[in-house]
Amino acid sequence: MTKAIPARNSTGDLSEPEVIPRSPVAKMKLFFRLHWRRGAPGQPTPPWVMRYCYRTWLVALAFKLVGSSWDMSWHFKWLRDDLAPPHLINSVGTVMVCVLVAIHSFTGMGVDRRALRLMQVGTTIFLIAAPLDVINHSLNGLDITSWSPTHGLLYLGTAIMTLGAIDGWLKGTEPGRLRTLVSTGLWIFFLENMFFPNGQQEYGILSLRAWDRGAPTGEQTLLQFAADDIGRPIDREAILHFALPIDDWVYPVWGIGVMALVLAAARHTIGKMWAATAVATGYVLYRAVIWPLLMWSDFPTSTVPFYLIGVGLAVDLAFRVARGHRTFGAGVGALLVTAFGFGALWLQGQLRPWLLGDAVTESAPPIGYWTVPVVLAGVAVLWALATPVAGWWEARTRKRRAADLLPGAVT
Repeated sequence: MTKAIPARNSTGDLSEPEVIPRSPVAKMKLFFRLHWRRGAPGQPTPPWVMRYCYRTWLVALAFKLVGSSWDMSWHFKWLRDDLAPPHLINSVGTVMVCVLVAIHSFTGMGVDRRALRLMQVGTTIFLIAAPLDVINHSLNGLDITSWSPTHGLLYLGTAIMTLGAIDGWLKGTEPGRLRTLVSTGLWIFFLENMFFPNGQQEYGILSLRAWDRGAPTGEQTLLQFAADDIGRPIDREAILHFALPIDDWVYPVWGIGVMALVLAAARHTIGKMWAATAVATGYVLYRAVIWPLLMWSDFPTSTVPFYLIGVGLAVDLAFRVARGHRTFGAGVGALLVTAFGFGALWLQGQLRPWLLGDAVTESAPPIGYWTVPVVLAGVAVLWALATPVAGWWEARTRKRRAADLLPGAVT
C-alpha cells in the first residue's frame, strides 16, 4: 500500500498548510498552487489531496449515474435523442472524469502506474465509444436495446475507469472509516454500471403492461418507430419487440450470476464484513429513490431489483463460512448465491399477484428459471478461478514494482 505523506510545495519544502479550506474551489486553487508539476505515477500525495480528489471522483460518477438512469427512462418515453437532458447530465460527469484523469496523468499524484493506466484506458474507450454511439443513432435511429455494441463499449469504458479509481483509492489511503465509505461508494457506482443493461427488461415489462392497460408511456413517434422497426402497425407485437427484445434467460444470468461476482470482488477489496450487502443495498436504495421521482415527473418507471440484496447477503455469508478456503468458498458461494438470488427474485415476482391481484402491472421482468444450474456452475467455476488469477496478477505487479526500484530503471 502506498502511504499518503506530505508532498513538496511550490517552494520545494515538505510543508503543508496548517488549515485546509473547506470550499472545493479554494481546495482546487490550493492544489494547483502547491502541487501542479509534472511527475511519474506514485508521487507522494498529502491526505487532504487524496480525500479531495476521490470525493470529486464520487461526484463525477454521481453525475454519470443520474444521467444514465434518466436516459434509460427517457428512451422509453421519447424518440428524440440528440442533446437530451440525460445525456447532458452524463456529459458533466464525463468531463469531470477527463479532468481528473488529466490531473492524475500530469502530476502522478493519487495513483500508481496500474491505477492510472486503468483510468486512462477506460476513459479512452468511453471517449471513442461516445461518438460511435452518436453515429449509430444518426444512421439507425434509436437503439432497440441497451445491449447494443456501442452501448457495451460505453459500459466497458466506465467499468475500467471506475476500477482505476477503486485501485488508486485503496492503495493510497490508510485503513479506516473514510477508506471504507469511499471504497463502498465507488463499488456501488461500479455495480450500477455493470447492472445497467438489465434495465432494458425492468423498464420494458412495465412499458408493455402500460400498453396492455391502454395507457402507453411512449410518445406516438416512439411507438411508430418501434412498429416500423419490424414492419408492423402499432400493435402489441411491435411494443413487445421494442420493450422486451432480450431472451428471458439473460436477466437472471446477468443480474444474479455476474452481479454475484462483482459483489464478491467488492467484498474482497473492501475487506469488511457485510460489505457486499452494503454495496447491493446502496444501489437498490438509489433505485428505490429515483422510482417515485420518475413517476412524479411523468416518466416511465421500472421494476426495482430488490433481489440484489439477497445476492449481496449470500456473498457475505459465503465469505464468512469459507474463511479463506478457496474451493470450499467457491462452492458455498455458488450455492448461496443461487438459492438466495433466485429465491429472492421469485419472491419479488410474486408481489404483484399477492398484493395487486389482477392489476395490469408486474413486480419483476420475465425470468427463465431453467438458468438455475447454469448460474450455479458458472459462479462456482469463476469464483474458484478468481483467487489464483488475482494472486498471479498481484505477483506480476510486485515484480514490476521491484524492477522499477532497481538502479538505472526507467520509470
